[in-house]
Amino acid sequence: MKLEENTLREEIVYRGEFINISQLQVKLPDGNIANREVIRHPGGVAVLAFYDSETLIMVEQYRKAIDRVTLELPAGKIENKEEIIETAKRELEEETGYLSDKFEYLGKIVTAPGFCDEYIYYFKCEELNSGFKGGDDDEFINVKKIKVNDIKKMIRNGDIIDGKTIAALMFL
Repeated sequence: MKLEENTLREEIVYRGEFINISQLQVKLPDGNIANREVIRHPGGVAVLAFYDSETLIMVEQYRKAIDRVTLELPAGKIENKEEIIETAKRELEEETGYLSDKFEYLGKIVTAPGFCDEYIYYFKCEELNSGFKGGDDDEFINVKKIKVNDIKKMIRNGDIIDGKTIAALMFL
């Protein structure tokens, strides 16, 4: 059976600073009509930045959506259709103050395909150098050095709950 749904109509019902929400009418594989709500997101990157062979650079930040501080990989959204490698380099420096010329593309994931079209592209980088920690005006971040061997235990203990960070382990 073909599983694709054909879009008959799409209307943007909300326009945000970087996301839009669309309401779609689709034709199902059996010919019936259904409605879908989709968050349109520009996509993002996440960086596995190795301080040394056993240590990752991670960031702590408060996430209002869950009212909690999280421990995550440095990451951020693609801006103005920039190349994903440029997003990775920019986000690494803005969030951590580190630079690298040694980036390797690892792969991508979709974050929530049931209602969002966001892809996250993963990069590994090594041979870090000091840069300038900047970030957005509304972004407050603590930089942490975490041993790779401790990360799985931190996930099991609930210290790391961020999905993109947990998914990144599949690329190691």
